[in-house]
Amino acid sequence: MFEKEYEASAKGAAAKVHFLQENPLGYVMVSLLGGAYLGFGILLTYAIESYLGPQPSAHIVMGISFGVALSLVIMAGAEMFTGDAFILYNGLRRKTVTAGDVAKLLVVCYIGNWLGALILSAIFYGTGLDTGAMAKALTDAAALKMTLPPLEIFCRGILCNVLVCLAVWCTFRCHSDSAKLIMIFWCLYVFYTLGFGHCIANMTLMTLAMLAPHPDTVNLTNYFYNLVCVTAGNVAGAIFFVSLPYGLASRRRP
Repeated sequence: MFEKEYEASAKGAAAKVHFLQENPLGYVMVSLLGGAYLGFGILLTYAIESYLGPQPSAHIVMGISFGVALSLVIMAGAEMFTGDAFILYNGLRRKTVTAGDVAKLLVVCYIGNWLGALILSAIFYGTGLDTGAMAKALTDAAALKMTLPPLEIFCRGILCNVLVCLAVWCTFRCHSDSAKLIMIFWCLYVFYTLGFGHCIANMTLMTLAMLAPHPDTVNLTNYFYNLVCVTAGNVAGAIFFVSLPYGLASRRRP
């Protein structure tokens, strides 16, 4: 039932590996853009919180707004680690890519996303807007994410990337750009409003919190602690809760 879409995603994995091999600089550039595009979503949502204040409805509006991040990645064209983990594992299952290809591409994509998030954060800090209510919103959120127990961070990472990967999967299932954008909106609305964790989005959030006046709990040790736990959860969500189920569902009978 899902054979056509799963096969298309597996071929997409091979195309990504070929892109990295043939044009490594180009691949790094679109990975940088992916990190920056996720960062724009973070900037928008925490600007909204700074305008609306700490009220329950603010988080709903933030969730509605965050869809711009993945919309830019999919529609403008960029590489994002969390979505690539899903597509590449599909390719690994269908043998369109090797384990070495997957590991290399994910490392390059992760570093590229990280650099993109760092560059965007530095430029935004240079605007002078990372102050006042916005700085407080960022540092409060980062302090919470950096001090959660590891299992909570891991589980939030799983659920987050289930929804992100479902949005990516729907781009193979949907045939019009408007349908793709609608599904991206819904999937990201759920993950953001519920407070799940995305490693690439957290890169911008936590970097900006480090640059602003911040409490002692916002520090480099906790920065890496969060990234390790949430990245592991994101990868587990992609492989075990989206790629594997749809791979089994799309398997042909002998």
